[in-house]
Amino acid sequence: MARSLDIVINTHNVRDLVVESINSIYKQKGKTDDWRLIVVDMASSDGTKELVQEKFPEVDVVASKNNLGFAKGNNLARKLVNAEYVLFLNPDTKIVGKVIQNTIRVLDERKDIEAVGCRVMLPNGKLDYSCHRGLPTIWNTLSYWAGLAKIFPKSKFFAGYTATYLDYHYSHEIECISGTYLLIRKKVLDKVEWWDEDYFWNGEDIEMCFRIKKLGGKIWYEAGEEILHYKGSSSGLWSTAKVGVPKETRVRSAKSAAYAMRIFIRKHWRELGPAPIIAIVWLGVWLLEKYRLAKLKVGLKYA
Repeated sequence: MARSLDIVINTHNVRDLVVESINSIYKQKGKTDDWRLIVVDMASSDGTKELVQEKFPEVDVVASKNNLGFAKGNNLARKLVNAEYVLFLNPDTKIVGKVIQNTIRVLDERKDIEAVGCRVMLPNGKLDYSCHRGLPTIWNTLSYWAGLAKIFPKSKFFAGYTATYLDYHYSHEIECISGTYLLIRKKVLDKVEWWDEDYFWNGEDIEMCFRIKKLGGKIWYEAGEEILHYKGSSSGLWSTAKVGVPKETRVRSAKSAAYAMRIFIRKHWRELGPAPIIAIVWLGVWLLEKYRLAKLKVGLKYA
């Protein structure tokens, strides 16, 4: 019988944070919890692989000679995964309470649910918006960029992407959760063919959720459980990061975010709806990319 859970952590140059994350997992792991940890090290230069192997000899470590990004990195663990459920967890997170056990319980009790996320909290006390959102359809994207989602946060019509019309304090079905904490049935993961390697960094989780929904699967947001996320510790783009990141890494991350938008548009917008103003959308992506790069140039980060 396969174990109940394999936990995959993809990491790059956040050695101390990934050690803290693993410690937080083991702190909450009970005697009956049948879990295995798999750490995928993306060519870290800070001794991550060696420290993880020293402190946690029971953890399987997959080492890549190059930083392949989030999707390809997670897919390197595919040959080792054989559990009923798979949890993808960012290295700059801390497990809070029995979040893993209780999200597993959702899948145990709700056979119609294929993937589960939880409340992802930033160290400043705010919700990480990416754990509770809609898919970036043409209309959702335009409403978000036009500021309509912020003006009408309780409107499903205008706030489709931010999903602020849904109260994140309560559990419910959701269109999209974050790869920061994504628990999924392995059989479904195999059906969607794991992570789409066209994406390097950003957008992979949206693609994953889109594929799950396309198969007719449901995605669940479990509001009663949470993790702490030091967002931006690998990319350097967010003020909530706990470690410093070289400028070239921040620039690459910003470009990857814009590239991810372009990939999703090319792949799916024709099937999500007509795009008579597609040129405006492409222009919007280009302007957003230039704006973010300009912020980085003067040393500013995302909120």
